[in-house]
Amino acid sequence: MTISQMLEQSGILTLLGMGVVFSFLIIMILAMTLLHAVLHALKLDRDEKKETTSASVAAPAAAAPDSGAIIAAIAAAVRTHENN
Repeated sequence: MTISQMLEQSGILTLLGMGVVFSFLIIMILAMTLLHAVLHALKLDRDEKKETTSASVAAPAAAAPDSGAIIAAIAAAVRTHENN
């Protein structure tokens, strides 16, 4: 088998492989689009939890008390780490 025959065979194999992958991607996109249309038609795309809890707003988390001892401990740990 000559080099030109091997290159021709590898080119055909490359195009065939890329064609299979490309066709699979097209089929997958079509299936996802069809599934989206079916779910939208059956009104299954709405999240019931989200609709019921959207009216109630969660309370913001309470801020931790600002303690000078915590800040001093963090500063000391940073300084120790920088010195080592």
